[in-house]
Amino acid sequence: MSDLKVVERDGSGRDRLYVETFDGMVVAWLDRSTGELRVLREEYRPAVLEILAPYLGSPNGQAAAQPRPKVRVLAPLTPADDLARNRPGKALKDKLDAEGPGPVERLITWMLRRDSEWTSWRLGLIGERRVGAELDRLSGHGWHVLHSILLSNSVDIDHLLIGPGGIFNINTKHCPNKDVWVGNDSVKVNHGPPHPYTRKVRAEARRVRRVLERYSGKTVQVQPALVFVGVSRLERASTLSDVRVWKQQEVAQLGTTAGGLTPGEIETLYAIARHRLAWTEA
Repeated sequence: MSDLKVVERDGSGRDRLYVETFDGMVVAWLDRSTGELRVLREEYRPAVLEILAPYLGSPNGQAAAQPRPKVRVLAPLTPADDLARNRPGKALKDKLDAEGPGPVERLITWMLRRDSEWTSWRLGLIGERRVGAELDRLSGHGWHVLHSILLSNSVDIDHLLIGPGGIFNINTKHCPNKDVWVGNDSVKVNHGPPHPYTRKVRAEARRVRRVLERYSGKTVQVQPALVFVGVSRLERASTLSDVRVWKQQEVAQLGTTAGGLTPGEIETLYAIARHRLAWTEA
């Protein structure tokens, strides 16, 4: 489910349920007295229908009682399953080591000043390491960070940050000396073709949310974030409200944020997130 919430409001003679993003943008409303549904942002329609499903077609728009899913329990954590041991960029480095070019091919590529198919992977590895170093510095402010979390389909989450200000799923992009524009559904580098980075990081955040809720039994909010390394210029669309967008050096501002999670919640969610087995079905 998308990172939306249902807010109940009763005023001006109307009894409505509002669907909002977690920063307060209203994307739809349901009039419980008439059953009228109005979607204000069409790109959210599938997520709106999903989150309002318990209310649609119910008398007076009241959600039917749903059985609470059984909370799953993880096996005791072993060193082999502890993702806290992962270094930033581990998944990329493992792939480069296993499938990347050998020393001779790398030398020829360097001598010819020619980019290879592995150039973007190496840039990505540098970017993840730089952002990872910035995030690791937040540990002194009560935050926990995990790197390179491998999901069930061989996709990996670059960084997961859990702390006083909440939960952040972070996708890193290394674009040295490039101009970057971030829109609602895509990202353009040097005015080039669109890349689906914003959609991808939203999908990752939903997967993280499902894992943490499955093993905690609590409702959690996961904030998707894109962090860009080495860019010359970074612009954000004014309509982009549900994805955080930062330069590498800006992630340090999270150190002083609070109010999202209690110390007990932080430790519980971190214990789940660091366990490799929690992600085998993600």
